[in-house]
Amino acid sequence: MIGERGHRACAKSWPGRVVGRRDNRVAVTGLGMVTPVGLNVQSSWEALLAGTSGGGPITQFDPDGYATRIACEVKGFDPADYLGRKEIRRFDRFAHMAVAAAEQAMQAGGLSGTPSGCAPVDFGVIMASGVGGIATLEANVHTLAAKGPRRVSPFFIPMFIPDIAAGLLSIRYGLQGPNYATVSACASGSHAIGDAVRYIQRGEAKLMLAGGAEAAVTPITIAGFAAMKAMSRRNDDPEGASRPFDASRDGFVIGEGAGCLLLEDMEHARDRGAEILGEVAGYGATGDAFHITAQPPDAMGAQHAMRLALADAGLDVADVDYINAHGTSTPQNDSTETFAIKAALGRHAYDVVVGSTKSMTGHLLGAAGAIEAVMCVMACRTGKIPPTINFRERDEACDLEYAHAGMVERPVAVALNNSFGFGGHNACLAIRRYEE
Repeated sequence: MIGERGHRACAKSWPGRVVGRRDNRVAVTGLGMVTPVGLNVQSSWEALLAGTSGGGPITQFDPDGYATRIACEVKGFDPADYLGRKEIRRFDRFAHMAVAAAEQAMQAGGLSGTPSGCAPVDFGVIMASGVGGIATLEANVHTLAAKGPRRVSPFFIPMFIPDIAAGLLSIRYGLQGPNYATVSACASGSHAIGDAVRYIQRGEAKLMLAGGAEAAVTPITIAGFAAMKAMSRRNDDPEGASRPFDASRDGFVIGEGAGCLLLEDMEHARDRGAEILGEVAGYGATGDAFHITAQPPDAMGAQHAMRLALADAGLDVADVDYINAHGTSTPQNDSTETFAIKAALGRHAYDVVVGSTKSMTGHLLGAAGAIEAVMCVMACRTGKIPPTINFRERDEACDLEYAHAGMVERPVAVALNNSFGFGGHNACLAIRRYEE
């Protein structure tokens, strides 16, 4: 093991290592998402711009006796809009929402039910999840305890494993290219998109579905995070409980949902006449090598992930207009991320809007980076930046522009999407407005 001294030595050497740009540009040609504030991209986006909170009392189980009894649940979602009756019974809720987000992205890209213009082996899917079908796991553990091993469902394993959403999408659309799940806690969704970008940049795929899905509003999840004291306990104020970068923040509010991007080789997208919604121009991924849940005080891993994403995109810090922050509403994360942004961007950090949409959606764990990447594409397309709601009191350690006053209208040529996960996983995506 490197140890603390070795960690400091490595950290000091990091900024000198940069990556070269890849050759192929990566277009975004389809978007899809299911969130606590909307069931598709348009409804979610309008709600976010309006500052709508998805918070409320937990309804999926009786939370009486739990320290935290609030969540940002997806409301009104009907998997029958996307799946048959038998499929619904055999898939977990996280997979239902993954299929919904992917189908939206495919339809938006003009590919649902139509040929993609490339061989199946050139079209892949990476769909992340932090915990997979944890509701299925809980249900079958109860069945095992109450009724014995013969009553455990034969579909338990394929319903539970986190990679099954990627497999289902591969089967649904006949995609024979790269196919797997990234499982890196709250960085999972951004890692999925970044990995998919790499396949296209290297010419190993022409199209990729990439994103994340999570449905973890379950008793064991809530109890576990509450035991860590990571979640807000403002049970009497569910809509105001998630307050990133605010001095009175006391923990995150868990959310659920899914986000998906249809990514495509730029030349291939142009050749088939696809509408190009944006461009994923760069990707940076690092590890903290520090602690299982906490970031190092110098936030070097987060800093370097941002620098790598910009270097990969061939961009300068002055090009950045908006950062969709990890912004979880936990005391340490928000101040440490603010420090990292200032260290990575220098004085320009004060000219950038740093927003946390988790103030409205809650924290979607492995799906967070995916839906937030969709939001970055929309910000670049529309020149509108969602607010960070629930501001009560300024924190001296969080002194950037967080869109606390409401939605911000300004041109957004480049947006960064930050995602950091337990285990020291850091990912940053550089998303650029599309121009010919």
